[in-house]
This record gives sequence, C-alpha cells and structure tokens, in this order.
Amino acid sequence: MSFFHRLPADVRKSLDTEPGERVLTFAAGATSGYVVATNLALYLTDGTRVPYEEIDKASWDEQGVRVLTMDGTWHVDEVSDPRLVPETVRERVNSTIVVNKHVKLPGRGGVRLVARRRPGGEVLGWTFVFDDGLDPEDPGLRAQAEQALEGLRRSMGV
Repeated sequence: MSFFHRLPADVRKSLDTEPGERVLTFAAGATSGYVVATNLALYLTDGTRVPYEEIDKASWDEQGVRVLTMDGTWHVDEVSDPRLVPETVRERVNSTIVVNKHVKLPGRGGVRLVARRRPGGEVLGWTFVFDDGLDPEDPGLRAQAEQALEGLRRSMGV
C-alpha cells in the first residue's frame, strides 16, 4: 500500500466525526473496513469511535490492535498492515494525560492518580488505579487515595 494512499471517500463520509475532527492516518482491516486515527479519536473497523481520553491501554501485534478503555471494555481489531496508526494512537493518547503519578499509600501498595483531558480541552477528571491486590471498593483505601489526590492537586495546581 502506498504511503500516499487515501482513505476512500465513502469511508471518510461514514465516520461519525465531530466538527473540526480530521483524519490523520488509517489502516485497512484484515478482512474488511478500516481502522482510522483522527485528531480526536480512534475509529475501529465496525465503526466504533473511541476518544483518546477514554483509552487506558492500546497494544499492537502481528494480528492487530487491542484497546482497553477506562471503563474496562476491550476492543480488538485485526489489521494486516498498521502503517502509522500505532504511533499516532500512542502520541494522541499520551497527549490527553495531564498528570500520571504513582503515590505510595500507608500500609502496602499505592495508587496511580491520572488526570486526563480531551485534546485541546480542560481536565475531565481524575482516575484512581490501585495496585494489584488492593480493593478499590475499600472505603478506607479510597479515603487515603482522595487525600493523596488533594495533596497532588495542591502541589501541581490542577
């Protein structure tokens, strides 16, 4: 596939894009459709739109892409030649992270405090990612994490 190969016009028109959203790169799906990276989101071959600020993890291998969203949903898409999509997704997801700091909690383990923003927007909110083995539903643990977050917010001004 040529580097200058263009996304077919019908595919471009079928994307449910927002005003100002533009295609950055794309890759053909292994069997059909396209994986499209825009300046605001990743579109999968089934038309699913995944905004970058909602992507927790994205990984690529010889079979395609695996995307984990902040709500715990996995998306898997087969792509034979990813072209520049992996690098674009990595850069765009990283650009949404305002703060990503691991804080040790009293006792054992800690919590990763993550603030994300929409590309070009303000901070959307904070996420607590507790170390393996810690119960995120434990009220005492959550209170410690909230205290750590307040300290971090004061020190960073976010």
